[in-house]
Amino acid sequence: MALVHLDALYRTALWLTKNRAEAEDVVQDTCLRAFRSFHRFNPGTNCRAWLLTILRNVFLNRVRKEGREVPEGDATFWESSVESATALGLAGDNPEEEFLQTVVHGDVDRALRALPLAFREAVILADLEGLSYKEVAEVLGCPTGTVMSRLSRGRGLLRQSLRGFAREHGYLKEKE
Repeated sequence: MALVHLDALYRTALWLTKNRAEAEDVVQDTCLRAFRSFHRFNPGTNCRAWLLTILRNVFLNRVRKEGREVPEGDATFWESSVESATALGLAGDNPEEEFLQTVVHGDVDRALRALPLAFREAVILADLEGLSYKEVAEVLGCPTGTVMSRLSRGRGLLRQSLRGFAREHGYLKEKE
């Protein structure tokens, strides 16, 4: 039941960690925890959402363990992140980067990776993994309204980041 979701788990872990080896570790820890607590899973409910919840918790625990701060709901943090979301770019020539750039254009990939974690999680789960707002809320452990807000803000940051790309490729006309 859970194995069919391995690809979705890996994709999500890769988007969150931005590192292949760390993503593999997160997925492995997720599968181990899911196996150990499978008796708590309610048959007939959404297994993918349950696994993604575990994956998110594993990822956040790793971030905290490394001493990095995980800002959960600090509005001032998110507001100040607008500039970093538009300015940050990831460079590197590794296989994951090359793969992601063939699946998602490099500019889109960089813009998505530059989003603050809370927005990136919501966008990945809803727009890339296809979860409903309710399922995203379950995975993130927050109200549906918060998911809708994070998606709106995350998509807005993506639009802002990709405006130059759109003009360059003729998707937007230059303002006179």
